Amino acid sequence: MAEILPEQDALDAALALLAEGEVVAIPTETVYGLAADATNGAAVARIFETKRRPRFNPLIAHVASLDMAERHGVFDPLSRRLAERFWPGPLTLVVPKRAESPVHPLVTAGLDTLAMRHPRGFGERLIAAFGRPLAAPSANSSGRVSATTAQHVAADLGPRIRLVVDGGPTPVGVESTILKVEGETLRLLRPGGVPAEEIEAVAGRAVTRTRGAALEAPGMMRSHYAPHAAVRLDAREVEAGEALLAFGPRRAGHARRAVAIVNLSETGDLREAAAGLFAALQRLDASGAATIAVEPVPARGLGEAINDRLRRAAAPREMEEGHA
Repeated sequence: MAEILPEQDALDAALALLAEGEVVAIPTETVYGLAADATNGAAVARIFETKRRPRFNPLIAHVASLDMAERHGVFDPLSRRLAERFWPGPLTLVVPKRAESPVHPLVTAGLDTLAMRHPRGFGERLIAAFGRPLAAPSANSSGRVSATTAQHVAADLGPRIRLVVDGGPTPVGVESTILKVEGETLRLLRPGGVPAEEIEAVAGRAVTRTRGAALEAPGMMRSHYAPHAAVRLDAREVEAGEALLAFGPRRAGHARRAVAIVNLSETGDLREAAAGLFAALQRLDASGAATIAVEPVPARGLGEAINDRLRRAAAPREMEEGHA
């Protein structure tokens, strides 16, 4: 079973495991990540093995600075401007990979681009001390609910890993926004912790949404972030035996039928809702209900990322079989 260490005591232990080619679960501002040396193919393969993740799904390489990022990827002026504004933080940029970069091809899933992010906090300190990028998808079994506490990680992956670094609950609570600049076009590959409106204000242009595209970045599989229970979206009424994921001060009809209720935000605060989304799904899944009914969440701001995760959690799961 994994050892859980508070982040202030975990740096040396984490560095030693990474140097051995092992994986380490670490806190970031978004969700907990399952980190390994991005330049070590065997270590990256261990991420896939631990998560039981499809190998055609690319990973994010986490860096400790823009200088480190530019040693591995080619940044056009707009991508650099976005990095300077939003890094460290919950923004991932997809850029052409430099031919000389030692980041292993398993990280890119055979693509000629590389997704990179500069995290805050323990992740940043760990990468700086390690001196190389870390591949770090969310620390959960593939397709399942992302972990926002060390305890969530241990409950899921504990028998498969040696160390979980405990940094407390993650403040953002949803994964990073993923962007790709293509000439004059700025494409949103995955909504996340930085709202599209904030990006548009810095970029001075509209963001184009990607629908039904090939896998270019993490989190683009149709079925993803799924609890064991089925998920029913836009619930106006609660059926007998369902659990209820609520939002705001007003309840769906027959809410008293719910075997369990978790409100993402009593006041309708989307930032609070994003931070608590995965923990709420975990709690409702533990209720034993066969279905989680979800009240409507507005799509503005961080609501876009919340609804994206909920749609993927509710999607048919046939394509994830064998990987969860």
